[in-house]
Amino acid sequence: MTRILPGVLAMATIVVASNILVQFLLLDGLLTWGAFTYPLAFLVTDVMNRVYGPSAARKVVFSGLVVGIICSLIGSRIMIQGDGFEYPAVALRVAIGSATAFLIAQLLDIMVFDRLRDGSWWKAPLGSTLVGSTVDTVIFFSIAFAAVFNGLSASAAEEVMWAQDAAPFLLTGPDMPLWVTLAVADWGVKLSIALLALVPFRFIVTRMLLRSA
Repeated sequence: MTRILPGVLAMATIVVASNILVQFLLLDGLLTWGAFTYPLAFLVTDVMNRVYGPSAARKVVFSGLVVGIICSLIGSRIMIQGDGFEYPAVALRVAIGSATAFLIAQLLDIMVFDRLRDGSWWKAPLGSTLVGSTVDTVIFFSIAFAAVFNGLSASAAEEVMWAQDAAPFLLTGPDMPLWVTLAVADWGVKLSIALLALVPFRFIVTRMLLRSA
């Protein structure tokens, strides 16, 4: 456990920071600051996978899941006043979507990484992160905001009705549910960070392997 402790701490830090920064909006609400920190979770998972293997990476992922659930529980207890009524900072369906997306996407990332492990050094982290990020985006935004999941609870539709309102796609295109635009914008950030993260991935893995040699 000691050898993966840095990975556990890094994952916990990213999850906590993302849960806090998601409250701060950018570009008229198109993105949040959390969109820029959350994708780093894939970097942590991939580093652990490369250096210590898939089993260690899964332990780091499960530690991040526990921290995420704790953050959601805390957020669900914080009530916010708005539009004449009170609602939780973290809606139930958002919490369910977040935990489900994180777990499935991260485990898929580990599986894809392991399949590509013996290729060029960049193929495993890039390929696994692209697949994991795409799955993460689809699962989270669908469960958290799509109308098809309004039946999750009696208040599920009311909690996220704003995201189901029609709005110009990416602020300029044809009208469609706002959450679709939010999902595509978030996905774009994830893909960009997946490419940029190759640099720290290479550096960190090299340093860790040299240290353990």
